[in-house]
Order: sequence, then structure tokens, then C-alpha cells
Amino acid sequence: MPGHDIIVVGASAGGVEALITLVRGLPADLPAAVFVVLHMPAQSPSALPKILGNRGLLPALTAKDRQVIEKGHIYVAPPDNHLLIENGHMRVGRGPKENMHRPAIDPLFRSAALAYGPRAIGVVLSGMLDDGTSGLKAIKERGGIAVVQDPNDAIYSSMPLSAIQNVAVDFVGPISDMPLLLERLANEPIEEGVVSVNGHIDKDHIDIEVEIAKSDLSDTVLLDKIGAPSHYACPDCHGILWQIDDGELVRFRCRVGHAYTAESMLTVHTESVENALYAALRALEESVSLSRQLARNAEQRGLNSIVARMEAKAAETDQQADLVRGLLMSDSPAQDVVYTA
Repeated sequence: MPGHDIIVVGASAGGVEALITLVRGLPADLPAAVFVVLHMPAQSPSALPKILGNRGLLPALTAKDRQVIEKGHIYVAPPDNHLLIENGHMRVGRGPKENMHRPAIDPLFRSAALAYGPRAIGVVLSGMLDDGTSGLKAIKERGGIAVVQDPNDAIYSSMPLSAIQNVAVDFVGPISDMPLLLERLANEPIEEGVVSVNGHIDKDHIDIEVEIAKSDLSDTVLLDKIGAPSHYACPDCHGILWQIDDGELVRFRCRVGHAYTAESMLTVHTESVENALYAALRALEESVSLSRQLARNAEQRGLNSIVARMEAKAAETDQQADLVRGLLMSDSPAQDVVYTA
């Protein structure tokens, strides 16, 4: 009987340090394959495989599409590509972003849940917001094991806290304890079989979302199976979002596959509002400057009525700019504004 031989790990801000500690303690004969998603800029080459390979006993490689899975190896998602797992091999591709990320943690975790069920272990490490929570929930629903870094041990606690609050986590602890835990679980035989599904996630749900992550394709028929149209628009493509009630975790996905948790979407909307306010401030300040220039030109020509009108216009616009500037200087500018379709 196999053990828990598929270990999927997700990390974001502060995750490199946690990953180094994790791989440093894993044995060279680990009877499991380890898959890593770390949020990273799309255009930056990743040195993570080299870093992890140099710090631990297991070889670390950049994952390749259709590459055969070998135990005792670490596979790292390449920049700007999702890493997914199928039975015996990996898939790497540029499916739609989730929670503003590609690679994202949730698609990897869901694919492990779908392909390997109780053989999968999901590990959520340091990071901001809540990527990984939905995928970890899928692993639990398929009989796998959920492991989360202690939020007090993480450089950034948001991702671990979200996982703990929304998933029936099996183990919470410092990163230093995880290598021995994972080694024990990998060697612990399990009886494979049909896993009953409880709660809000079912096989169709996981399968549909994994297929979307693979192919960058979606349609309303599939989306209607996992959610219902909402009143909100996708921040990426501005299409209608379908709301997915994943237990207590509310998520959204659009027709072309972009996906957000409610928290991630609110973050994007807040940033969009701030950008719009800066654009408005720039336009208002340029209007003030132009009105004053026109007033100076009119004054040189003795056109007093135009001078008065342009100065009044400059004063009025300057007041409007002060209002916008005040919003931008507040702690949470327009945070309650919602982007609607």
C-alpha cells in the first residue's frame, strides 16, 4: 500500500525562508514527490529550484509539461505557469490566473486532490491573503491531509490563518517540525478506495476547476454547475463573475476562468479605486495649472473678465483636488466601493 506520497506545498511572501527550512530537513530517501508553488513575478526567472536543491538532499527541478513524477524529487512551478498533477505525471500551462497569480496554489492543490485523493498532503506556508485555502479544503474533502505553518511562526500569517479558519486542518506547527512530520506521513501506509465527499465540494466541482486551470477554457454551462451568476464583474476581463459558495469561503470565477476569493477580489478593487483616484488627482491638478496659465495670459492682454473666470475655475478645481488628495491620504481609500457588472 502506498503512503501519503504526493506532497503539495504553497507559499507566498516569506515563503522562500520557510521552504529552505522545510527541504533542509527532508531525507534523501523520502518516499514521496514534493511539488512547490511560490508566488513570483511572471517575467522573472526563478532561482528557486537551484536554491532548494543546494539547501537540501533532494534534487529540485523546474516542472515540465507531461514530465513523469518520481519520488524523492522536488518539482517547482515555473514563472507564469500553473503546475498541475495528473496520474503519474505533471501538467504545466498558462491557464487563467487565480487570486491574481500564475502559478497559483489552489489549482495545484485541487489537481492533487482529484488525482491522488487520500495520498495527497497539502502544506500551506507563509503568505498574504488566502490563496491555498480552497485547494486545501479540496484535499481534505478527498481524504488527504492538511498541514499548515503556525501563523506565529510565519513571516506573513494571512495564508496560514485563512487555511486554519476555513479548513479542518490536521496539523499546525512551526516549519522546523514539518520535515519529520512529512517523512512520517510519507511512510505511513494508507488504504486507497473511494472517498466519500461531504460538504460543498464534489468531484464535478473539482474536476471542472482543474480542467479550467489546464486549458484556459470555460463556459457558462460548466460554471452553472458550480455556482450562480453574481452582480460583480471580473477585475481582469470585466465579464460577469459566477459566485461559488465553497463552505464558508466565498469565491468567484468568470466565463474565461479568472478566479478570486472574496478577499482577493476586494484587494484588487481597492487598488483599482486608488489608481482611479490618482488619475483623477492628476487630471484635476493639470486643470488647475492650465486655468492659472490662461489667467496669466489674459492678464498680460488686459482681459480682466477672463482673468476672473480662470482664477475662479482654478480655485474651484483646486478644492476638488484637495478632496481627492484627502481620500488618498486616508488609511483605506474607498475600501467599501464594489466593482459591479
